[in-house]
Amino acid sequence: MSAIRKTWDSFEAIRAAAHEGDAEAQFQLGVSYQNGQGVPQDYAEAVKWFKRAADQNDPLAQCYLGVCYWMGQGVPQEFGEAAKWLREAAEQGDPAAQFNLGTLYETGQGVPQNYAEAVKWYRESAQRGYPSAQFNLGVFYETGQVVQQNFQEAVKWYLAAAEQELADAQCNLGLCYQIGRGVEQNPQEAVKWFIKAARQGNKTAQHNLGVHYASTETQQFGEI
Repeated sequence: MSAIRKTWDSFEAIRAAAHEGDAEAQFQLGVSYQNGQGVPQDYAEAVKWFKRAADQNDPLAQCYLGVCYWMGQGVPQEFGEAAKWLREAAEQGDPAAQFNLGTLYETGQGVPQNYAEAVKWYRESAQRGYPSAQFNLGVFYETGQVVQQNFQEAVKWYLAAAEQELADAQCNLGLCYQIGRGVEQNPQEAVKWFIKAARQGNKTAQHNLGVHYASTETQQFGEI
């Protein structure tokens, strides 16, 4: 999969290239219809252009098409078709498709439920820097489901996702520092990550911060 995508000077240039059969332009035109950029929002039209690009083996189009089938956006919801297109993109190395395919395997939608396959695709995506996959992989290592339980490995993946501002990972990382799981116990570091997650609206982090501050007040001033 090429890391460099084409660019166009105008929407009309994208449309013209798409009609001439350029797969990357077809994908971009699909995104325009999906988001209502330069054209009225039209999910069915978006799917049409994603499909044309996907049939030319464009991995981004395959991923978007798979998600459309998964969500029932512009097409009837069909998990099997979602899995088919996500696999096409995942096998070309698209990290979002790899994560989504892993999720289908974890939930058993469109494919038989298979946690080992889920971990396999989460790992592929995580290694390419996809934060949601890094978080999910961390959860598997923390719980010891399918993989051998390894708190240090869980912390490694939580940190990778937390540094990309994923709130759930920041919260879990804070919990690891709070109880000393996979890292040396460090209340200050725990609070740091709870604050980051709480600012993004993570309810668990907000609760944990409240507990921490209440406990600190109690220690300083006695029972409230």
